Amino acid sequence: MHPTSKPTALQPSLAVLLATSFAFIIVQLDVTIVNVALPNMGIELGAGVSALQWVVDAYTLGFAAFLLSAGVVGEKFGSKRAFLTGFGLFTLASIACAMAPSVMTLNMARAMQGLGAALLLPNSLAILNFTYAHDKKMLAKAIGWWTAAGGVSIAAGPVIGGLLLSVAGWRSIFWVNVPICVAGFALTYYVVPRRVSKEPSRHFDLPGQLLSVLALIGFMAQ
Repeated sequence: MHPTSKPTALQPSLAVLLATSFAFIIVQLDVTIVNVALPNMGIELGAGVSALQWVVDAYTLGFAAFLLSAGVVGEKFGSKRAFLTGFGLFTLASIACAMAPSVMTLNMARAMQGLGAALLLPNSLAILNFTYAHDKKMLAKAIGWWTAAGGVSIAAGPVIGGLLLSVAGWRSIFWVNVPICVAGFALTYYVVPRRVSKEPSRHFDLPGQLLSVLALIGFMAQ
């Protein structure tokens, strides 16, 4: 039987909450985990302060620039499909970051991480809203737990980054994303139902998206 709006025994609400929490954890974790590793990156890759600043900014730019359209992508192609794509893209980008031979490659991979994060965040909320639509109180609690997971991860980022840096080097702060993404992808694939929307999907505004990217780049270049 095709999954409908209510989760079945194979698609429990708690597992859906866990899958979406995995997404928010990695999105927030990569905001702060890199900060403690920047000096080591600079030494190994021969990068100056301005290039290292983009290790942080490229992720933020990729995330912010495509966040506007990520929700539309979810509506057009399905939240689950967009969410899985976000996990896949974040995984590949994290591997690229971990294997980066130069700071330029690292920054490009970080921008791709930001794009993956943009696909994950709004679509995780859409999945939660769809899963708990039958119970608004449970929806509020689920969003509360989802938010808490992200808050804990962003606070723990520097601590986890410092531990990984002392044990396995700066590349390990990107490798740690891979098992989290794989777990989130697998859990999402098996427990999140595919939503069949009866509403017409929104038009993807490509010129508007490109203008927003250029505007954000302009602000960051100031």
